[in-house]
Amino acid sequence: MGELVLQETVESKIFMLRGHKVMLSVHLAKLYKVRVKALIQAVKRNVERFPEDFMFQLTWEEAGLLRSQIVTLNDNDAKRGTHLKYPPYAFTEQGVAMLSSVLNSKSAIQVNIAIMRAFVKLRCILTTHKELADKLNELERKFNQHDKDILVIFEAIRQLMEPPPAPPKPRIGFHI
Repeated sequence: MGELVLQETVESKIFMLRGHKVMLSVHLAKLYKVRVKALIQAVKRNVERFPEDFMFQLTWEEAGLLRSQIVTLNDNDAKRGTHLKYPPYAFTEQGVAMLSSVLNSKSAIQVNIAIMRAFVKLRCILTTHKELADKLNELERKFNQHDKDILVIFEAIRQLMEPPPAPPKPRIGFHI
């Protein structure tokens, strides 16, 4: 039961940013039960493990847009008063996987497993949606072709419904 709740919590914390599915440092810290500052320090001590496609820091504009959509100021490390002290970091699926080697505790391992499962589930859902969209596009193309065929049939029926042209009238008078 606890694992299901954890997985649902994780799934709700995955966002699309810059074309990547990511989790924010604020949410990861809460899941790993560490302070945001401690999480970021662990990452910075191992910065070579986190290239740009594993982790990136949000711009102030991105942080502002996210803040209007979700609550990111729920950890004392991430705020000073009611304003962000610094923009949060975003971790891609590979970055989250790398966190397990940086945060080496039993709870971190369990949380990481749940996060990986959530990413896999999300990928499966997106693949299913893509397949459905492809099938819908195929049906739409078929119906567009059927519509063209039906219009040709209606035009042929209209031509058949028109009265035949009147035969030419014979000319009156002398013919050579």
